[in-house]
Amino acid sequence: MNIIFMGTPEFAVPSLKALINEFGVKAVLTQPDKPKGRGKKMSMSPVKEVALEHNIPVFQPLKVKNNLELISSLREIEPDFIIVVAYGQILPKEILEMPKYGCINLHASLLPKYRGAAPINWSIIDGEAISGNTTMLMDIGLDTGDMLLKDEVKIEDQMTAGELHDILKERGAKLLLDTINGLVDNKIIPKKQEELETCYASMLNKEMACINWDNNSKDIHNLIRGLNPWPIAYTYYKGSMMKIFKSKVLNSKKNSESGIILGISKEGIEVSTGDGALLIEEVQFPNGKPLKVCDYINGNSIDIAVKLGNQ
Repeated sequence: MNIIFMGTPEFAVPSLKALINEFGVKAVLTQPDKPKGRGKKMSMSPVKEVALEHNIPVFQPLKVKNNLELISSLREIEPDFIIVVAYGQILPKEILEMPKYGCINLHASLLPKYRGAAPINWSIIDGEAISGNTTMLMDIGLDTGDMLLKDEVKIEDQMTAGELHDILKERGAKLLLDTINGLVDNKIIPKKQEELETCYASMLNKEMACINWDNNSKDIHNLIRGLNPWPIAYTYYKGSMMKIFKSKVLNSKKNSESGIILGISKEGIEVSTGDGALLIEEVQFPNGKPLKVCDYINGNSIDIAVKLGNQ
């Protein structure tokens, strides 16, 4: 079977490895190498690393659209499938219509909900109880193609976006294999997406990570875990940025101004919110590393009655 794979980040790696092991992959497309770290050393994508390990030809075009040389090279492969997992570019019609069975995308949400760039994060920020993966036939829209298969995953109350990411990337690989086999055997009936059920998962930014303590405890907790591992929710303690990696909603009624530190213990920092209180369990201050509050207070002090908030 002739398969072309398009992907870039770590999320796409299990899918690429599964395809290599099950069917073989003729070519890989991934984003160009980028400078990384303090030394700005050029770094290749995780997908490229896997492709090179398996001696698979790699294409890294700046732009796919109107790239006649690339399109010609891909057409020579005569692909049965083009598989796309977090590639990072919109594909033109010439490529979408190229493979025998179509371009198949693995998307980390239960479509039609959470189309867009950050479905994993927004499903947690919005307090969803269930997430999952969807495979779909790609069209010229953004995550609008006909759905093929779905796989649901329960979102636990303390689960972070990073933890959900790691679950979905592994289960997505199996879902892709099932999708390919199902299409070849003509056992899958594509289903159109209901537009009324859609919502857009926009890109994340650092500005949205600043905590508003007037919000309710559950919403703040969801923001904290939805922005972990990036960009990490934060607040300010006596003018210093306090990044918050982990929290817990407390069963208490509001009895103080929002953002006030109510108590300190080995369990964490208790802070008043718009409807009650939240326990901060893991923090990071400038020039420090992430620490559980019980470890941080061994050598540092946190004062009660201080108001957390903007700088």
